This record gives sequence, C-alpha cells and structure tokens, in this order.
Amino acid sequence: MISGDIIREARLRARLTQRELATRARTSQPAVARWESGAVVPSFERLRELIRACGLELTIGLATYDDSYDEWILGALKKSPAERLEAAARAAEAWSGWRDRLEAARERASV
Repeated sequence: MISGDIIREARLRARLTQRELATRARTSQPAVARWESGAVVPSFERLRELIRACGLELTIGLATYDDSYDEWILGALKKSPAERLEAAARAAEAWSGWRDRLEAARERASV
C-alpha cells in the first residue's frame, strides 16, 4: 500500500472529506488530493501527522523478509480473474472435504 492509499483509507475511516482533513492538518484540500492521488509523496513524518489528524495512529514494524509466497502470487497474477475464482472454488471444496474427514475422525476417536 502506498502513502496515498494509507491517507485515503485513514480519511475514509474517520469519515472526513479532503477539506476537513486539510483543515485538521493545517494544509489545503488540493494538497490532500495530490497526496491521495500519488502525484506527491509526503515525508514519513508528514504521513504520520495526516494519520493523526484522522484520529488514528500509524504503526510500523520490522519483520524477517519472507518471499516464500512470491512464486505462488506471481503465478496467480498470470491467470484471469475467472481462472483465479475457479481455482479458489476448487480449493474451498477440497478444504471442505478435508474438514469433514477431520470431524468424522474426531467423532470416531471420542467414541
């Protein structure tokens, strides 16, 4: 998610218009629009101020980089939305069958 998306999400969660956010953040509505559109990227400090003006807090953390899903994601993105939906339906059906077998095994074990 880019900073513009974060600003827009925070503003919408706070149920603010761009003008209302601008007033709270002591800036102009066109400046908020430029940040939200990605035409201008605010500094990290300014991003935090904008989020605070929405009554929210921006938290970040560091985690070990994990690329184990990259190949799967890239493969999924090569498929059409219809193909991804079909694959998701097949996976849901498979998991449902697995869940049913697990519940049956638990019932047999508790008897």
